[in-house]
Amino acid sequence: MKKILLITSLFITYFSGNAQLSWQGGSNPNETDSAVLLFDATGTNLETYTGTIYAHTGVTIDDTTHWVNVIGNWGDNGAQPSLTLVSGNIYSLDLTPTIQDFYGNPTGTITGIDIVLRKEIATSPSDQTSDLNINVGAFQVTMINPSLSSNGVILVNNGGGTQILAQNTNGPANYELFANGVSIHTQNNTTFYNGYLFSNLTENQYCDLVVTQNSSSITKSFVILVNNTTTATIPSNLEDGINYNSGDNTKATLVIDAPNKDFIYVTGSFNNWEPTSAYAMKKDGSTTKFWLELTGLTPGTKYTYQYWVAEQTPLTDSQKLVKTADPYSTLVLSYYDDPGIPSTTYPNLPAYPNTGNQFEVSVLQTNQTSYNWQVANFNKPKKEDLVVYEVLLRDFDADRNFQDIIDRISYFKNLNINAIELMPVMEYEGNESWGYNTVFHMALDKFYGTEDKLKELVDVCHQNGIAVILDIALNHAFGRNPMVRMWCNDPDGDGYGEPTSENPYFNTVAKHAYSVGNDFNHQSSYTQNYTKRVIKHWVEEFHIDGFRWDLTKGFTQNCTSGDESCTNSYQQDRVDVLKEYADYSWSLDPSHYVIFEHLGDDAEEQQWANYRIAGETDGISKGVMMWSEMWNDYKSLANGYASSFDRMGNVAHGFTEKRALGYPESHDKDRIMYEMTTYGNSGTGYDIKDLNTALVRMSTLGAVTLTIPGPKMIWHFADLGMDNSIWLCSDGITINTDYDGNNDGDCKLSTKPQPQWSENWLGDANRKQVYDDLSRLIQLKTQEAVFEGDYTIESGTLTPKIYVYDNTLPSSSLKNVVILANFDVAAQNVTPNFPYTGTWYDLMDETGSTSINVTSTTDPINLPAGTFKVYGNASSTLSNDDVTFVNDFVLYPNPTTNSFQVNKAVDAVSIYDTTGKLISSFRGGFQKYYKFNVSNMAQGLYIVKFRTHSTSVSKRLLIN
Repeated sequence: MKKILLITSLFITYFSGNAQLSWQGGSNPNETDSAVLLFDATGTNLETYTGTIYAHTGVTIDDTTHWVNVIGNWGDNGAQPSLTLVSGNIYSLDLTPTIQDFYGNPTGTITGIDIVLRKEIATSPSDQTSDLNINVGAFQVTMINPSLSSNGVILVNNGGGTQILAQNTNGPANYELFANGVSIHTQNNTTFYNGYLFSNLTENQYCDLVVTQNSSSITKSFVILVNNTTTATIPSNLEDGINYNSGDNTKATLVIDAPNKDFIYVTGSFNNWEPTSAYAMKKDGSTTKFWLELTGLTPGTKYTYQYWVAEQTPLTDSQKLVKTADPYSTLVLSYYDDPGIPSTTYPNLPAYPNTGNQFEVSVLQTNQTSYNWQVANFNKPKKEDLVVYEVLLRDFDADRNFQDIIDRISYFKNLNINAIELMPVMEYEGNESWGYNTVFHMALDKFYGTEDKLKELVDVCHQNGIAVILDIALNHAFGRNPMVRMWCNDPDGDGYGEPTSENPYFNTVAKHAYSVGNDFNHQSSYTQNYTKRVIKHWVEEFHIDGFRWDLTKGFTQNCTSGDESCTNSYQQDRVDVLKEYADYSWSLDPSHYVIFEHLGDDAEEQQWANYRIAGETDGISKGVMMWSEMWNDYKSLANGYASSFDRMGNVAHGFTEKRALGYPESHDKDRIMYEMTTYGNSGTGYDIKDLNTALVRMSTLGAVTLTIPGPKMIWHFADLGMDNSIWLCSDGITINTDYDGNNDGDCKLSTKPQPQWSENWLGDANRKQVYDDLSRLIQLKTQEAVFEGDYTIESGTLTPKIYVYDNTLPSSSLKNVVILANFDVAAQNVTPNFPYTGTWYDLMDETGSTSINVTSTTDPINLPAGTFKVYGNASSTLSNDDVTFVNDFVLYPNPTTNSFQVNKAVDAVSIYDTTGKLISSFRGGFQKYYKFNVSNMAQGLYIVKFRTHSTSVSKRLLIN
């Protein structure tokens, strides 16, 4: 009797349904009925959301196959249905004219609705509900063992057993149990199945319980997993993730570190997603690692796989089994994201397999073809000369992929920048994102292209003297991350949740005040090992020249989520672990760029900026470059209000060497052009809000940023006067700045239009002038030695001055530069305070012919509103058009069609047409016999100018 009472209680519990979903009218409709589905947002991530709620929805067929006939792709607001607000937190979705019709009349019987409700823009789990479902039809079957909360999984020890229990509604039914495809038990004419007892199990059982009532059948599938773990010492030299066997392409060894877990199976396309005991991972006796060697693989075949990670007595609200991709995956397939990836961007993308679940899967492939690098040992630009161009691939060009950068390489070359920083390109949640919601840190997001295409991008950049830097988000990870999911609170059983106290990688609550996602614990050896693997992967596999580390303030364990004072103060644990990561990067590549987005206390930043800048046995000065944000100051100045920008350089920070990477704007701040055209000051006959007036001031802004010695950064298309607000919505019209009352509109992350190409901004004389002015300023900065010297800044006024000098240079060379600017709304007489009298040359004149004779260093110079001047004590060597032919420089083959070489090492190469126009350039230092690619240049006669540290040599080149 007690057993029957317990079963009745279970019946009531399991048939209560999902708390968020219900049917209008109360009873389950049939698939041939019209129905209204009700959603109660109370207690969900959408409870306080006031925008439109969209449904990502499909159906369950015959109670076995879920998410059939899904309507539209994730995030497609034009195809996926929206809900109607009824009242309070209650929303409705009309399924008309019938449920069958609404879902496109799928084959089979609809027994349930599968649905995820989401915000209009959903890029993380916080923007959506978990997977929800609700029954369709009066005939329903509920499993008691395995229970709903176990997600159809029973775990047993080797030799153990379990009894299968189920019940149904709507009258008696017939039950038949299949195990591994064989019928093993029947029980007829009953509403309660208490039939089969499995015992002495040594192999996994893949089961189907088929329940038939009249002409309707429902199948409940479940699995019994047996703990077949054996202890075996892990072979030496294996890393976490995939280890390919260099001597045998039919083998690969998988390794995963999983403390507190009892056993793990590897399941995949090589075992039809039903692993036997042969695929139980071995457990290393002295560590927490599991490993398994896969054999019999076909070389070159792409296999998909997951880990089934089991914990027999998990923490309350955690799941016994987590199905997950490999945390160290280098290629991940996503059920949700992959349908939105164009085949032109990622040709021959493997299809997401029928895994029985919708979690990410990993891909392994032995005998892969290696990329053929054209530049094997790139000579990076000096940190002091670095001009970084920050790029969000999604918003750079129409195709939103790596090929766009490759195709526009001349745009970067002609701008003279020497580094490109890509905002995060690692696998993140969704397709259209900034990338900081990273899930897999070693896998490329396929929305941008293939691994080989990124390698080609790096290679092409290196051929043109341009370094490639990756923005990397290792402060946090989001809900799909395997290391979150393996140790998470998951009371609703959807496979997602927040980290538990057992999680070896993540904090249960953030230890700093700027938390996003789940907070990594960087004092954990597990996190540190993972971080170093990520560094190694990108440096060694992709030849990446440096990392910009996002949100380094979060790398402490000493604070709380609400304590900004603690987060912004000096934290020794943060100093130490970030030095350790920098050291590891430099151990792989001594000239690797390490850049921190810290924006914190000078005393702490000095610990990194001044770290290992002297006494290096390899002769390469290290030191971490620190982001130095000057947006507010430069924005005010551009708008016509006096402001100081002394902290644009290293001196104000107390850095011994030039390690302040200064910038006037970045992805995180609104466009200064937008600020000017919206809020700019005005004077008599002069209005900063006027577009063309603001464009002139952008050049002047460049003059008082780029000329300051030390590394600098440009946010993409500032060089063309990009005036789209950061809050511009994807419709290209709406600007949303008041989402939460903190000027933090919900369109901040929206995909932006690209008028720079569609409107041919390079053909607009006013915008092109900004591009040309910045190009010239960058050319001076990167190629004139004086800009590696010292400087003083006089700011805090509307007529700031910058003095750049290097007293170690010969007096006959360019050793003093004076930059004058007028940010007022009227012309001003500016006292230049030249360091000495004599002839001073206008360095913006590339011909070198414009000069002034200074008889008094304090004689004022009249500057129209919004303009600037850059004067040097000598003309720039870059303006020397004299052609010197030196016999011992040999250029060959000549004529050529694709490439040429020179028999000496050179620092830079510039190619001009016969009118003197710069056509192409290569910078960064090149060994003799380096092959310069000119395959994209038109046929004709050119002048090729080579530069070394001591001379400039020109040669004629014929391309045919």
